[in-house]
Amino acid sequence: MSELLFNPLDFIQPSDEKMNKSNLYESPNWFVDVYTLQPGQSQKPHTHGDNDKLYYGLTGECKVQLGEETLPLAPGQLAIAPAGVVHGILNDTSQNASVMVVMAPNPS
Repeated sequence: MSELLFNPLDFIQPSDEKMNKSNLYESPNWFVDVYTLQPGQSQKPHTHGDNDKLYYGLTGECKVQLGEETLPLAPGQLAIAPAGVVHGILNDTSQNASVMVVMAPNPS
């Protein structure tokens, strides 16, 4: 079962073009990704009607929008966006940031 043991830091992959999403695991029930954001990159605010999402800060700092609030997300912090709540992330710092993202159920 070692193929089910991950170090999310191994999946940090910056891209000059846009925020990068690296998939760690996916099943019909949920997925786990690592998002890497260079300075100025973001995930635009959006909603999922039937899916809960969480953002877990890995490296650097970014801002996470949850509903009407925009809050700092540092390494080790967890932000939860329940289904129907507007959410997104922005790296407005001068350093790269990475975030582990989990969504359930999987919208695919």
